[in-house]
Amino acid sequence: MRSQSRHRTRAVLAAAVASGMLLTACSGAGGSGGGGGDTVNVLMVNNPQMVELQKLTEANFTEETGIKVNFTVLPENDVRDKISQDFANQAGQYDVATISNYETPIYARNGWLHELDPYLADDAEYDEQDILEPMRVSLTGEDGKTYAQPFYGESSFLMYRKDIFEDLGLTMPEKPTWDEVAEFAAEVDNEVSDMKGICLRGLPGWGELIAPLTTVVNTFGGTWFDEDWNAQLTSPEFTEATEFYVNLLRDHGQSGAAQSGYAECLNNMTQGNTAMWYDATAGAGSLEADNSPVQGKIGYVPAPVKETDSSGWLYTWAWGMQKASENTDNAWEFISWASGKGYEELVGEQSGWSNVPAGKRASTYENTDYQEAAEAFYDVTFQAISEANPAEPGVQPRPAAGIQFVGIPEFTDLGTRVSREISSAIAGQQTVEEALAKSQAAAERVGEGYQD
Repeated sequence: MRSQSRHRTRAVLAAAVASGMLLTACSGAGGSGGGGGDTVNVLMVNNPQMVELQKLTEANFTEETGIKVNFTVLPENDVRDKISQDFANQAGQYDVATISNYETPIYARNGWLHELDPYLADDAEYDEQDILEPMRVSLTGEDGKTYAQPFYGESSFLMYRKDIFEDLGLTMPEKPTWDEVAEFAAEVDNEVSDMKGICLRGLPGWGELIAPLTTVVNTFGGTWFDEDWNAQLTSPEFTEATEFYVNLLRDHGQSGAAQSGYAECLNNMTQGNTAMWYDATAGAGSLEADNSPVQGKIGYVPAPVKETDSSGWLYTWAWGMQKASENTDNAWEFISWASGKGYEELVGEQSGWSNVPAGKRASTYENTDYQEAAEAFYDVTFQAISEANPAEPGVQPRPAAGIQFVGIPEFTDLGTRVSREISSAIAGQQTVEEALAKSQAAAERVGEGYQD
């Protein structure tokens, strides 16, 4: 926990404490207007790490600072829509919201976010330099200023059943290629009757199917757009990567692949229905949980490659402060607490170190308690995040940053459109060539807008 000296001392707070009237955090809907007085309104996604934060806020952050936190917690698609609406209109209803490294540069460019550098400069105990460099860079704007702070981060890697590989006499390389992964998937599929070789996302969505597929495209030498904004979805490299992904799923992937996303693949891996899974490093925590049937049976290696040295993606849920907020001091107090070293220690002590929102601080990976709890995967995760390069994720220059996405506002719509076509190919309703021809037309319209 941070020392009390870090927080602003107020006579009104002392009086409130003395009279037993200390403000407490609220776990209901956000306030009708921006936070006022000793309050802050926070809009966030309803993932497990955020729910844990909500539970710990009142007895720790509010008790220590006297700042009441009004939480609004929504599913991912809903929270993205609500954040976009509130921040775009600068309505000021929410002081702080969870945004990712996709939204941060875009929101900053539009003037929707409050610059955080002044707070970082005055808050030595927060230790911004402890934040992993790829995370720091991904949360800056085009002007080089900082506009968000990470709550947790992730990359991607390959997860596989060590016991199954041993039974079949298979050896997973320390850095596998996609060709090797396809061979392993076929071997398992042929030899183990009740298990599929691999699970990959096939569910439509720019954050579902498109995320892992784009990393495959990158390492196969493809890209969505060249540096002059010419769409490249029918290029030989993009086509080869997509055909590889689709055929791997159709030949050796899970049943109902076209409707399988992160959650379905996690369930398949946990229940022993698949031998390999390529996805977010965040999945390891669930696989190694105390109640997991496969705890201790999973091996973890870097994202498979072909033409590149590495292929893991980069993603973070981070805290952004709305420009229109009139409660910036309180908002920073919350952000610095929720993203600080002290919060990780709090979670480790109260909920176990395997539940710590990791992936953002170097000190986490140096902590022996965390190393012990995350022994199976922490080192590979740290390596994947450290090697992630959103500016140059492939083999050729490109006009916008991003590994598993293209960092432009139009990509949410474009990526979702393309994902529907490719998911249809996974389901056998059309060929990859047909899917990419339709996708190319949509990408060309986006690219032409930037060329103009």
